[in-house]
Amino acid sequence: MLARSLTLTPPLTPTFFVPWESWMRPAHTPRPGTTNSPGPGRRSLLAGLAGAGAVVALGAPAARAADTRSADARASATVQLTARPSGESERLRLGQALRGSEFQPTGHHVAADTPLRLDVLPYDDVLPTLWIGRWDYYGTVTEPRSYPLKPGANTVTDPHGGPVYFSLEGAGERAGVKLKGGSVPMPVFTLGCTEEADYQRQLDTYTDVPVVELHGPRSIVTLTRDGALLYRDEDHAALLRLLERIIDAESDISGLDSSRPVHRPKAGGYHFTEVSVVPSGVGAYATHGYNGFPRAYLDRATTVQGLTTRGWGLYHELGHLHQQMAYKPGGLTEVTVNIYSLAVQRALGQPSNLLTVDPKTGLTYFQSARAKFGTAGLAYEKSFSAYEKLVPLRQLELAFGDDFWPRLHKLVREENPQSDYTETAKRYRALATYASRTAGRDLTEFFLTTWAFPIDAQGRAELAALNLPQPSVDPATLAD
Repeated sequence: MLARSLTLTPPLTPTFFVPWESWMRPAHTPRPGTTNSPGPGRRSLLAGLAGAGAVVALGAPAARAADTRSADARASATVQLTARPSGESERLRLGQALRGSEFQPTGHHVAADTPLRLDVLPYDDVLPTLWIGRWDYYGTVTEPRSYPLKPGANTVTDPHGGPVYFSLEGAGERAGVKLKGGSVPMPVFTLGCTEEADYQRQLDTYTDVPVVELHGPRSIVTLTRDGALLYRDEDHAALLRLLERIIDAESDISGLDSSRPVHRPKAGGYHFTEVSVVPSGVGAYATHGYNGFPRAYLDRATTVQGLTTRGWGLYHELGHLHQQMAYKPGGLTEVTVNIYSLAVQRALGQPSNLLTVDPKTGLTYFQSARAKFGTAGLAYEKSFSAYEKLVPLRQLELAFGDDFWPRLHKLVREENPQSDYTETAKRYRALATYASRTAGRDLTEFFLTTWAFPIDAQGRAELAALNLPQPSVDPATLAD
């Protein structure tokens, strides 16, 4: 079954978005797997988010069946922050198209038009920014609001309310924030810290809080209360561990192995958010800072079985937060992203979507694409379907090793070539030349003749100038 999704792409300013075209893409099949929930009671968010610096956000005490404390007592919490690079500086370091999340969650929520009182302790003379609200690109209220803070006492009143987050830009500096009143704890499950029974008690106790969150070492999952209750019986530790495996798989195919500073995984985590509305026919989307999923997708995003066997949409949208700019012309936005989706399928032991058999033709995508080779007027962008376009990118791995894409990502990060999203020809040239250099083989025939990529005369000259030997095996003959 095909499910359409949308990618919103990156301008260099934080507030304007340019939508790209959308492609059809399916959810898929295979294998479940759950593990038992760990954990002592909830006391803090996990330290050690990937990147520069760890975060410990001390939330409210774990909910009990009957919480008799005053509202002010429940609202009081101290958040310890460690600075890390901004989302934009990380995007530029990694050569990526989209900016990732820089939020450090608190597990607290503030109602609309309610004064939030807090004291800021800038231990290292670096001041945090307060953020209030939920991401919801197509909703009435579309994004969290930011509030710069000053040392000492601050009072902020937000017109819409929502979850409370902080960001602290820097390289390991520390700050503390004491929430003194106005916010309340929301139901939170933190991997490694929260027992399932405690989370269930929170859901039954904090019934007046409209937002629920799940926190992993590199993930924030923000849900409406109604959305969270749909699948409250899940093993939430297993779900968050599965998200970690998915993030690992996409980091691995990206060559984020910390072998050099430029190859560190991005600072901070990834934000997965339930959104209120999407355009007709759109299943999910990716843009700066987060992935958005409507409630209809939560059966795949927030259940272990669904995410394991039908989670292609989440793998795909997370992939957009790993895509590199250099070899991503507009026509490949919804193609190179599935390098990461396929990597997750392999990591989870799933059969490849490229091996799906079309019931009308009886052919896989490898086979249907091959049948078009050499036909009159062949053109990569127009002649092949969305999945057929993915086939040559997989064939490069089959020909030149599982480390082909990690090595190419690393080479691009180290050289950091610059191009604008309008420079289609330049980005197609980059794909062909970086692929040839990574393979150590002349891929002119593969790209220009077999697959009819739109490589211009300058690109052909650049490929020839590499003076590389021909491949010993034609990559276009290979299939899973």
